[in-house]
Amino acid sequence: MQSQTAVVIGATGLIGSKVVETLLKDTAFDRVRIPVRKAFPVTNTKLEVQFVDFNNTDDLSQKIGKGDAIFCCVGTTQKKVKGDLNAYRKVDYDIPVNTARIALTNSFKKYLLVSSVGANAKSSNFYLKLKGEVEEEISAMLFESIHIFQPSMLLGQRKEFRFGELIGKVLIQPLSFLLAASLRKYKPIQASEVAKAMVAAAKKESRGINVYTYDAIKALARS
Repeated sequence: MQSQTAVVIGATGLIGSKVVETLLKDTAFDRVRIPVRKAFPVTNTKLEVQFVDFNNTDDLSQKIGKGDAIFCCVGTTQKKVKGDLNAYRKVDYDIPVNTARIALTNSFKKYLLVSSVGANAKSSNFYLKLKGEVEEEISAMLFESIHIFQPSMLLGQRKEFRFGELIGKVLIQPLSFLLAASLRKYKPIQASEVAKAMVAAAKKESRGINVYTYDAIKALARS
């Protein structure tokens, strides 16, 4: 396989940082480009850091550049946006959709998106509705392949403290063995496994739209 160029959106986040780490170790990728707002604490001969204004689509297009696979791992919280749902949407909807449009124009073949289990554009839940709208918008775009990852609760060490996640881990993780059959998709999963699965998917020759929940993510991560 010819070496690929990967672009990671959301490289400073929990999954995004693990995707970058995995890509830098993978010989299938000879260049990893990360458009970021602030300094990235890793140096590597394969890593290309681009400081970008995500609100400026011309700047974003230039900084994304050309490549093969684009990984979108962005996400915010109500706390970060101080309850402003418009600001929330600008991060969780505008960035994924804008980067997908740019990637398509810039001849990327593969788009890999971190979404959420339960994503549904018709949901009454703001978060799940937003994720579902993003999935629908991107799924309509003519990439060679689209890979949508729908993890439930993410396990791993975040840079910022999230009280809700802490409570969830305390309550849910010890009982996750009870989540069987159709409920398995709600099992907590390590962010590092999601990242490994995303990189594995980027190396597949599959076409069309591919959606992964817990079991499929785990299987890809092992491949």
